Amino acid sequence: MVKRILSHPNVYSGDGRDETRTIRRRSYERENDVALINNNRTNSVPMITIKNSISEEEQDQQQPKKKTSIGPINITTINKSNQIQTEIREQWSEKLDFLLSIIGFAVDLANIWRFPYLCYKNGGGAFLIPYVLSVILGGLPLFYLELLLGQYYRQGSITCWKKICPLLAGIGWAVTIIAFYTDFYYNVVISWGLYYLFASFRRILPWSDCNHAWNTKDCSTVNRRRIFLENCMNQSNNTINLSEKFLERNFLYENCSEELTRLKIVSPAQEYFHLQVYRLKPESKLSLAHLGNINWENLVCLAIIYLICYFSMWKGIKTSGKVVWFTALFPYVVLTILMFRGFFLNGSMKGIEYYIRPDLTKLTDASVWVDAASQTFFSLGPGFGVLMAFASYNDFHHNVYRDAMITVAVNSITSFASGFVIFMFLGYMSEISGRDIKDVAEQGSTLVFIVYPEAIATMPWAPVWAVFFFLMLLTLGLDSSFGGSEAIITALSDVFPILRQRREWFVGILFSFYFIIGIPSCSDAGIYFVELLQNYAAFYSIIIAVLFEAIAVSWLYGIERISEDIKEMLGTKPGKFWIITWCFIAPLFLGGIVVSGLIQHVHSDYGKLTDPFYYKYPDWSHTIGWVFALSSVIFIPAVAIYQLLMERGNLLTRFRLAIRPWKERQKHINPDIIISTNFVDTQYPT
Repeated sequence: MVKRILSHPNVYSGDGRDETRTIRRRSYERENDVALINNNRTNSVPMITIKNSISEEEQDQQQPKKKTSIGPINITTINKSNQIQTEIREQWSEKLDFLLSIIGFAVDLANIWRFPYLCYKNGGGAFLIPYVLSVILGGLPLFYLELLLGQYYRQGSITCWKKICPLLAGIGWAVTIIAFYTDFYYNVVISWGLYYLFASFRRILPWSDCNHAWNTKDCSTVNRRRIFLENCMNQSNNTINLSEKFLERNFLYENCSEELTRLKIVSPAQEYFHLQVYRLKPESKLSLAHLGNINWENLVCLAIIYLICYFSMWKGIKTSGKVVWFTALFPYVVLTILMFRGFFLNGSMKGIEYYIRPDLTKLTDASVWVDAASQTFFSLGPGFGVLMAFASYNDFHHNVYRDAMITVAVNSITSFASGFVIFMFLGYMSEISGRDIKDVAEQGSTLVFIVYPEAIATMPWAPVWAVFFFLMLLTLGLDSSFGGSEAIITALSDVFPILRQRREWFVGILFSFYFIIGIPSCSDAGIYFVELLQNYAAFYSIIIAVLFEAIAVSWLYGIERISEDIKEMLGTKPGKFWIITWCFIAPLFLGGIVVSGLIQHVHSDYGKLTDPFYYKYPDWSHTIGWVFALSSVIFIPAVAIYQLLMERGNLLTRFRLAIRPWKERQKHINPDIIISTNFVDTQYPT
């Protein structure tokens, strides 16, 4: 009897007779399909032997010695018309291409502009305790799980989740749309780095003084602000006794610092970003409803970023896998150079002390643990579909466990090491400005585009250090941008294969659309638009999506099935640690972030209330933001409802049918099918 083979994900014919074979498909009515579950008819299906390995002697005779370089493979599937479809799927040219790609994606701007500030804010060295626990119990298991799923099913997020759990197939659409939304603003932030990089090729950095056309009367250099503080503090009563001197100084400093803030005296770096990179002039009365004119310099920088992305990705992983050799490794060269330079700056040791000085009392604050969990999750980046897309181009038996361990370790070490660099410079900034570190320490774009550039501007050979720093930001951002775009491209190409065949056009159209969406971000008040997208595009929606991922794999697909899949790939089943974290700790980890985030949620505004460029977002913008956030995760319940409606039987039966994985569905529809997940020659039984 001739057997049918449904390849998952690859089949090679061993005897060359597949063209003459007839592929039969046994069709069952929905009522019979329901009966298969209720009476366990699958037990009556004859056992099919699948050849999973061949001897070393046969391997030497049939094929040459395996090389490190991996080429494209054929993926053979059976479509709804009972016809064989064969598609060519790329594989990474070198194993290191994959490793550097996921490292480049995981290590991004958040490692530079968020982790150091959180560490300082939440107890210095004590913050490492909740952070390391979050990495081990939450971040690493989710990171590893997504790599496993991508490598096993060799599909992007949309089709992968449809095969894992049809009921929650909406997860794939949700994470793809979230990645799509994130690219709307993330590439704009990268373009700021390019803008600053171009501006750094000058003898005097344009944000170092107040002698430019965009500067206002409130502009004040570091030296002038220091003199203001000293004069203010010298007004103290010289008759106070020595025992009160220290307390008096602290009291006076706080008063004078508040006076400096009240007068809204701003730095040249602040004015450069808000009045030159953007055009937030008070007299213009700009807002979300009135963004002003287009800043053409910004627009050109954004266009260059998309051109870089296009020519790095238009040929697939063949090109992007080579580009990451520079973009993933270069930041570490710059980070090392900046660390060496910062070590010799005045005040650097003071900055390091503030950074790592442990305050164990902070560990009793629940917000510290939430910050650690959030930083872990968003730094490693599970849930955006990127890891699944990258892993789908791996060899089926690739040691993805090793790569997951290496990437998570590199990401955490990079975060901690970057904190030393940042706080060395903040200590230096504190020293030359006369202000406490708590008054100069910031996070986010304010740190990397205002505070840090101002510190660099006061150093000898400032343009050289500025070029190094912004090149580092540029390469850090591009890596993550490649990952987000590849997640979308892979996911949609697996759903619509024609897009893979026309990849150059598809990528060009995608980035052209991104560019059009980015035009408002390049207007006079475009920063308001960027911040709104950043606040609502991904935070809650991606955590909710990954929460459903953990539930789908651990409780619906089942830990036994995933364990067998892992054994098929890597040779061994996962240990108890992975099972416990996937089933219990990861869902609690994600649920805790969602609940605490919703409890502590407040509407974000642009800047602080005391800032001269403060902007309060109107209520309607927050409503739009929430609609924007929910527009992605709404696919999860929508697809689930649709799937239940498409099944037959009572609600419980529909549910049981809807959670049945792809492999079992195919076996129930066609019991004689052999599902192969290996990449060796598969013999046709007769």
